[in-house]
Amino acid sequence: MTTQITEASTSRFAKIGDFNIHYNDTQSGGETVVMLHGSGPGASGWANFSRNVEPLVQAGYRVVLMDCPGWSKSDTVVSTGSRSDLNASTLAGLLDHLGIQRAHIIGNSMGGHSAVAFALSNPSRVGKLVMMGGGTGGPSHFVPMPTEGIKLIQALYRDPTIETLKKMMAVFVYDSSALTEDLYQMRLNAMLARRDHLENFVKSLAANPKQFPDYGHRLGEIFAPSLVIWGRDDRFVPLDCGLRLLWGLQNAELHVFNRCGHWAQWEHAESFNHMVVEFLRRNG
Repeated sequence: MTTQITEASTSRFAKIGDFNIHYNDTQSGGETVVMLHGSGPGASGWANFSRNVEPLVQAGYRVVLMDCPGWSKSDTVVSTGSRSDLNASTLAGLLDHLGIQRAHIIGNSMGGHSAVAFALSNPSRVGKLVMMGGGTGGPSHFVPMPTEGIKLIQALYRDPTIETLKKMMAVFVYDSSALTEDLYQMRLNAMLARRDHLENFVKSLAANPKQFPDYGHRLGEIFAPSLVIWGRDDRFVPLDCGLRLLWGLQNAELHVFNRCGHWAQWEHAESFNHMVVEFLRRNG
């Protein structure tokens, strides 16, 4: 009898440095795929990748979702330095805790920045990289910064209401008609359950407005095969930022979805899952 994979059945905690870190681990499988979530209030590994875990497990992978410090059930933090490097060092500690030497990493938005930071610090521990809507931390050359979406995320951190959430989500995805009232309420509940995360994120921005440094000048140090996936209509991190990854990484390819915002793995889940499994299985 096959055990159903749920958030609750895979939920785990580990003491990593000064932090009690929550993660989800499917435990069984061959190679490990780590999935890193974005920076939106109320985000978690499971919430970001709920449509992607099962297909990877069915393809034979062990899936680990790490909730970064300051999100979900992990300990909170005021980050005065690089959030990308903090997440990367936490991931290294979690992999050590799990006895995993090498893993593929999938990162969305902040998770993409963290994946790049991890690859720069731990090149031998990276199999392949998949990044959506994040990676360099650098500016767009065509869209004023901060972008419309980033401004709405920051407003939501300061005023976590259903109204500000809906304003943000209307920009977050290309077609918000697929977002249900239940989904909105679940996300709002997740935010309000950890007001300390919200308050500390605002404090972090005040202490260091540049939480995600620009690693564009170091991308050439990364030789891991990389798949860059972007939404043509991303209003948080514009498409030209994805082109910077393609230009800078030593071994990268780019796929662009039209009619897609900042959440490619959710908005185009079926195509995304097929593409990622095919990429991970490919030799070289």
